[in-house]
Amino acid sequence: MTQTTFLREVKDAVTPRATLLVLGVVVLQLLFIASYVGALHHPKLRDAPFGVVSPAAVARQTVTRLDRLPGSPLDPRAVADEETAREQIMNRDLDGALVVNPAGPTDTLLVATGGGTALATALQTLTTTVEKAERRTVRTVDVAPASPGDFNGLSSFYLVVGWCVGGYLCASILAISTGARPANPRRAMIRLAVIALVSIAGGLGGALIVGPVLDALPGSVAALWGLGALITFAVGAATLALQGVFGIIGIGLAILLVVIAGNPSAGGAFPLPMLPPFWAAIGPALPPGAGTWAARSIAYFRGNDTTGALLVLAAWAVVGIAVTLAAARMRERGGEEEPLPTQAP
Repeated sequence: MTQTTFLREVKDAVTPRATLLVLGVVVLQLLFIASYVGALHHPKLRDAPFGVVSPAAVARQTVTRLDRLPGSPLDPRAVADEETAREQIMNRDLDGALVVNPAGPTDTLLVATGGGTALATALQTLTTTVEKAERRTVRTVDVAPASPGDFNGLSSFYLVVGWCVGGYLCASILAISTGARPANPRRAMIRLAVIALVSIAGGLGGALIVGPVLDALPGSVAALWGLGALITFAVGAATLALQGVFGIIGIGLAILLVVIAGNPSAGGAFPLPMLPPFWAAIGPALPPGAGTWAARSIAYFRGNDTTGALLVLAAWAVVGIAVTLAAARMRERGGEEEPLPTQAP
């Protein structure tokens, strides 16, 4: 009797639907661990774009030697002169460059800590080891130094993570407050408009915090504001779209894409050339990766090479809007009504 009552209480407390959702949480939990540890537990250089400046004959030899390093840490190519190498680093075509001095034993390594301190340090360590084997020394010049208030160049990444969190939390709250799926296109448009307003406010707030308030990032406040608004809206619209198609499970899918897959592959703690191939491949196509790249470009590289990242974010926003509205129309045609909020008597 007592056992039967207890089992009935368990069934009442944990419904079959709740059981499936809890199992989904366990899966997300394990994927979170696998993704973060898999991406970040053993960083090492892989095919980092790297320039070599030296007389033609020496350049060919140096490029060949660097290209044959075990594990292929560098993707070396000859560059005409030091000025060109600096410009290509600022354009984000190169992660670093070695300027060989044919008249002496000391060469110059050009790096950019603004693109990630871990990457600059790895290039310095590798180049020092290679040069030592040739009985040469190297001095390091930071072409685009990270701000003194930007420890390890992580502020851009954390800024973008904050904007992403704001996007999917806002969309989730709007949806689950009166049902997981928008009932009609009009309500869907209202929710998208609310997310747009939140994105504008959050983008400005984030830009002011990392800029004038904390002095963590240099660069244009207006440009960072626009980027933050785009990131927040893109993630919010994508989350609404996933909820419109999959219901409450869409929140989990948004977390899977943005947090579990997107954050460790964003190039924050370790830039893309230091990530395993899978994470390095997906990172630029997800909002955290595209956002981190664009934020660093704005802060340290004169806004260069942001077009691709901005197009990725715009695509997430446009597809999110389209799918959200399409799902709302389909539900409306199916005659499903979203429950209205219950009013107190």
